[in-house]
Amino acid sequence: MAESSILHNTFVVERTYTKPTGKVFAALGDPAKKRRWFAESERHDVEVFDLDFRVGGRERASFRFKAGTPFAGASYGCDNLYLDIVDGHRVVMASMMEFGGRPISASLITFEVLSIEAGTRLIMTHQGAYFEGADGPDRRHQGWRDLLERLDRELVA
Repeated sequence: MAESSILHNTFVVERTYTKPTGKVFAALGDPAKKRRWFAESERHDVEVFDLDFRVGGRERASFRFKAGTPFAGASYGCDNLYLDIVDGHRVVMASMMEFGGRPISASLITFEVLSIEAGTRLIMTHQGAYFEGADGPDRRHQGWRDLLERLDRELVA
């Protein structure tokens, strides 16, 4: 039997948005808004995106990479469980990611939404356990930086 290996890592991404906290928080929980900044991409097709934004609710997304990408035709996705939501201030979720039908990671993800003079400070803390064949913490960190940049574009739309 092959030995199992797991890599643990924690990273934090902080962003300042010029919009008020209510608008930023809404983009975390509104299905149409979150689909635009979190799920849609020129690199993949969205096959499923469901969001039940409440404590105990789930968020499910599955994707298929488009032709011309390094993993053309491959599927991947996430299944998130909302553990804690404090309206306007905090979201905590547990997340499982899969690639090609195999689990690749489990994570605890926390969003803190803070009011500041310039607008909103968002602090996202990602605590991950990466399994064999996972993308790893460096790629995941970059992925979240890219996603939170997309959130910025969603807020000005």
